[in-house]
Amino acid sequence: MLTEAPKGTKDIYGSYMEEWQRVEQVMRELCSDFGIKEIRIPIFEHTELYLRGVGETTDIVQKEMYTFKDKADRSITLRPEGTAGVARSFIEHGMYNNPQPTRRFYIGPMFRYENTQKGRQRQFHQFGVEMLGSYSPALDAEAISVVAELLKRLGIKDVELRINSLGCNECRQRYNTALKEYIGSNIDKLCDDCKSRFDKNPLRVLDCKEESCQRIIAEAPVVLDYLDDECKEHFETVKAILDDMGIKYTVDEKIVRGLDYYTRTVFEFVANGIGAQGTVCGGGRYDNLIAECGGQPMGCAGFAVGIERLLLMLEAQNGEFKETNEMDIYIGSIGKEGLVKSQGIAYRMRSEGIRAEGDSVGRSVKAQMKYANKIGAKYSVILGDNEIAEDTANLKNMETGEQEQIKVSELVEIMKKKING
Repeated sequence: MLTEAPKGTKDIYGSYMEEWQRVEQVMRELCSDFGIKEIRIPIFEHTELYLRGVGETTDIVQKEMYTFKDKADRSITLRPEGTAGVARSFIEHGMYNNPQPTRRFYIGPMFRYENTQKGRQRQFHQFGVEMLGSYSPALDAEAISVVAELLKRLGIKDVELRINSLGCNECRQRYNTALKEYIGSNIDKLCDDCKSRFDKNPLRVLDCKEESCQRIIAEAPVVLDYLDDECKEHFETVKAILDDMGIKYTVDEKIVRGLDYYTRTVFEFVANGIGAQGTVCGGGRYDNLIAECGGQPMGCAGFAVGIERLLLMLEAQNGEFKETNEMDIYIGSIGKEGLVKSQGIAYRMRSEGIRAEGDSVGRSVKAQMKYANKIGAKYSVILGDNEIAEDTANLKNMETGEQEQIKVSELVEIMKKKING
């Protein structure tokens, strides 16, 4: 057990880590272009936040949360998603007093106790964006456009945007009544989970993936038929903005998302080619969440993207990730004097922004040169007693094999010119 990571977790390193960092860099640059500032929320919160914010009838709350008592007997939960924590922070720090909307993004781990499979871990990572402080349909479209642009910049293809509207509270009430009437007449054919969801939140039945339930759901009433004029107009405007942006979409009447806080627009980006876990991003509008968490009513929209899912797509599309090996110079050494001098020069080079490495294993000169090739060093030099005493060494261009004689005391300045031009 000591040498195995807990089930549902994995170590991130090597070429996978490099691609991860590249994806994160694209995310951060994208948010900068959209004027979205970073927020870092705690990895755990009071359990009540998720009970009220995410919803007691959701699978997350009922089955998947990592909840425990701390030493003061308070119920604490590892965050299963990021939106509720951002909403809490928005209220706690009075961000509603600032000019709106408030745009925040986060990147970090989430935790859900569920069956592990390809693309689904118990500790997973999300890139999320929350836009708070506006009821305008422009906010919904802007949130969707961030994801569309992210996929474009990453070069990810074969992803479909699906959108729907759940309407406001009144629309949902009317729809829930019709849905309960329909489901009630078919309840014997549903799975046990859906039977338990039926009374508290019939919308959850539409999210069920059981084949027997899917057959029933296919004939269920459609939420779009129960929207009032205002909610219809809101949805039509969202679609009009997406059309003008050139963002293609499909209206999917069965999308309800798995969290209780959604209102009006909901959306998913669904990928082909990564197996059963094809939903890469989910989001929508959540106008009731801030009030539910203790703040004043506030229009909001946002989304979360699974980073592991993005990497699955990139690997399926582009092939196995390859680790890049590239250093500016390898400073080899012979003997104690050479070791001391090479380490000192390497440190000074790093201080100047030059990627330098020296021997810290005690390899032979031949083995050091092999290692220099392996790490992709552009230049190499070997320092021993003679080189140090005479202040002269041969600097080798590893690509061409050409060598030039240089002064050891000027090596840092020489490399600065070579690297920086």
